[in-house]
Parts: sequence; C-alpha cells; structure tokens
Amino acid sequence: MGQLEGKIAMITGGGFGIGKGIAQAFAKEGSKLVIASRNRQRLTAATDELRCGGATVISVPTDVGRERDVINLFQTTMKEFGRLDILVNSAGLVDQAPLEQTSLDRWQMIIDANLTGPFLCTREALKIMKPQGGGRIVNIGSISAQMPRPQFAAYSCSKMGLVALTLTTALEGRDSGIVASCVHPGNVNTAQMELTPNEPAMEIDDIVKAVMTMVTLPPNVNMIQAIVLPVTQLYLGRG
Repeated sequence: MGQLEGKIAMITGGGFGIGKGIAQAFAKEGSKLVIASRNRQRLTAATDELRCGGATVISVPTDVGRERDVINLFQTTMKEFGRLDILVNSAGLVDQAPLEQTSLDRWQMIIDANLTGPFLCTREALKIMKPQGGGRIVNIGSISAQMPRPQFAAYSCSKMGLVALTLTTALEGRDSGIVASCVHPGNVNTAQMELTPNEPAMEIDDIVKAVMTMVTLPPNVNMIQAIVLPVTQLYLGRG
C-alpha cells in the first residue's frame, strides 16, 4: 500500500514542471489526483500520461488568479471525489525586470499567479477541510522569499507574501487538524532556468522528495518551512 493510498490530492500547476513531478509522485503512492493549469495542452498531456501509468486523475483548466476558475476547480473536485485531503499550490510565474521598469500589469500578473491564486485555493480548501476534520496544504515558495535578488521585485514580494499566508493558514487551521507548510526551492531545472542559465540547479525530483516528506509526516507533526537548494548556489548575501 502506498503512503497516500485513499487520499485525494489537488495540485495546481500540475501540467508541467514541479507540479507535474509532484502529481507523478503522489500517484505512485496511491493518491487520486486533481490537477489544474492554465495551459490546456500541457494539462491534457499530463493527464493522459498519468492515466497511462494507472492513476485516477481529473484535470480542470484553471487560472488560479481568477476567483470563478478557482471556485469551479473546487466544486468539480467535490462533485467527483467528495473530499480533499491535500492541496499543493504549485502554480506560479516568474518575471525579471528592473524595479523602475516593472509595469503595474506585470506586477499584478505575478502577484495574481503567485499569491492571489494560493490565497483563493487555500480559502476554498479550508471550507472543505475544516468540516471533514483535517488536511494538508503545501505551498511552493522560493528562496527569494528570504534572500531577494535584483530585478525580481514582484516575484520576491509574492513569495514573501506566500510565507505569511502559510503561517496564517497553519494558525487558523490547526484546531481543525489542518497542517500548512511551505517548501522553498532554489534553482530547479525547469523552463524558468532560462532567466538564470549559468547558475547551478537541482532536478525536479529533489523538490518532490521534500514535498513528499511534508505530506507523509504524522498528522500531529508539521515541517512548516524547508529550504532546498543546490549546495553551490549563491544564497546567503547573494546579489
């Protein structure tokens, strides 16, 4: 029996990258899945791949920054499965620009994807998890939440806000058996590495292992934050 046998897990950003890697790992451990993404083509391809591997999975095209999309995502989940045990907020965007050249539209795009989306998903998850008596929420943060780098103002601010959302969720959820955690990756070999191509990077599986550790801890234990990064990556005092 897998470590997540009988669990219902939702992964936003589940069509590719870290989110897809998490979905694959959860499926191997017996979880039934709901994956969401704005990119319908990638979402369909990921769903087909997971089903070919034997997973029970539904996919819901979703822009997590749009409230109606998020509400539909959770309504569809409840209609299909009737509960939700794990939420992983993995959907997100990264953008690079000097602060004085960052338009309000670009700022809002990053905030919506990286902070408003997790807020909306967490809000809807709590409405399900509190009455059922528990659940786990994992947010995919970034080392930029602790050590920003130049020209990533919107991204860094969104990830710092995600830490506050995680801690608030943990406080408000603990009396109902809800555990909230945040994993902070350093550079990972995904499409986002195009912005920093010459820096050391990890593999997606390295982050997946951290997330799996968080969601398989005993229900009375929380790894509230974890930083995972290549040993040689600039981090402390970087800039």
